[in-house]
Amino acid sequence: MDIENRSIEFIPENERYGKPSRLFTIWFSANMQVTTLVVGTLGVAAGLSVFWTIVGLILGNLIGTIFMAGHSAQGPHLGIPQMIQSRAQFGVLGAGIPLFIVVVSYVLFTAANGVVMRDSIKAIYPMTDNEAIILFGVLTLIISYIGYELIHRMGAYMSALSGLIFAAAAFLVYQHPLPPHAAAAANHGYINSAFMLVVAQAASWTLGFGPYVADYSRYLPKNISTKQTFWYSYVGNALGSTLVMILGAVLAAGIADVTKDPGTGLASLFGGWGRPALVIIVLGVLEINVLNLYSAYMSTTTIFTGFKGMARVSKSMKFVIMALIAVIATAIAIGTQYHFNDYFSDILVAQIYVLVPWSSINLVDYYLIRKGRYSVPDMYNEDGIYGKYNIGTLVIFIVAVAVQVPFMDMSFYHSYFARLIGADVSWIPSLLVPGALYYFVNRNRGLSLLPSRASAMQ
Repeated sequence: MDIENRSIEFIPENERYGKPSRLFTIWFSANMQVTTLVVGTLGVAAGLSVFWTIVGLILGNLIGTIFMAGHSAQGPHLGIPQMIQSRAQFGVLGAGIPLFIVVVSYVLFTAANGVVMRDSIKAIYPMTDNEAIILFGVLTLIISYIGYELIHRMGAYMSALSGLIFAAAAFLVYQHPLPPHAAAAANHGYINSAFMLVVAQAASWTLGFGPYVADYSRYLPKNISTKQTFWYSYVGNALGSTLVMILGAVLAAGIADVTKDPGTGLASLFGGWGRPALVIIVLGVLEINVLNLYSAYMSTTTIFTGFKGMARVSKSMKFVIMALIAVIATAIAIGTQYHFNDYFSDILVAQIYVLVPWSSINLVDYYLIRKGRYSVPDMYNEDGIYGKYNIGTLVIFIVAVAVQVPFMDMSFYHSYFARLIGADVSWIPSLLVPGALYYFVNRNRGLSLLPSRASAMQ
């Protein structure tokens, strides 16, 4: 399979290919992995009944995926990576501000996945802790470097393999009655704070895909309808995340330990078939890790090419940047693997405080202000119609982060409303406030913000 030639640049019409159905498989399989499973355990761990945990998970996933799928629909229409499109709202250089947070977030998620899979890899083949993390990082780098087509093919295969594993796990759970302590956990009552926490966590999980979802739809033909792109992405993501999180909630009731070592915890259900199951489980997390590294590269490249006025990156430069990101993520994983949560739990939550306002601004601009009409060449030109910095958008972005402070809940800071409600619901104002402000400021400037028909042509 050839290494992907394209990078951050526009994908010409004669290089577009594929069907929108591949969006279902990549997002379904991206959620068919044990990191998603762990999200589903958190409600039961907080004292909520299995029933109300499942209700909260469904609600959060259905809400959050709306925004994720809205971003996915931008890919075929514009033919560029997700975060390049942000230059139209923030300016060619100004887009680097949210982009920096995106890069940090993806590096930390890449590191986290290496730590989570360490013991599972060692259970497949004996090696040291560091060797397991390094192996996982090397595999992630190789697949990410080959690029778009291999990633999509991996998504298609893993939809079948991971789907089979999780379906079999659900069947095995159903076959065995709940132990007494699990039955007691399943019958916990409704706790409003825990329920709100579950909704927020599920919504945050799906919203987190927003900054890179169009990276994996940008090669599709431009004539594919927005509805097809939206619904294949929506159903694949919402179905995959909801089913796996529900399984996590049931397992958290006491059937299997899937919090500290989710890979081997899930594989333990398969008895003598545990090792083959574990291989598929590791491959499932490897896929989401590839998505993280691939898009971390896209975002990093988008930042520095904005300052240099570049519109294309060579294969050698691509490898250097991608390898550097992989080395940093692997080093973080190795250096913090025995106390990883102490260092990064707050940071991984805090990234939502930045990514959600970006998502709100981006979607309002695309669907309500410009209605999908952009000049792609000007997104690569700091002297073009989008300028270097859009001060108005940057101010709205800062305000959007600030209005979340009274709702934030972190290990070192518990806001008034977080203590009152019992959960961090900052994702709600971070969706509503920046979108409303951006629309209010730009609604009467809609026509002036649109490029001429000639400049909008690809």
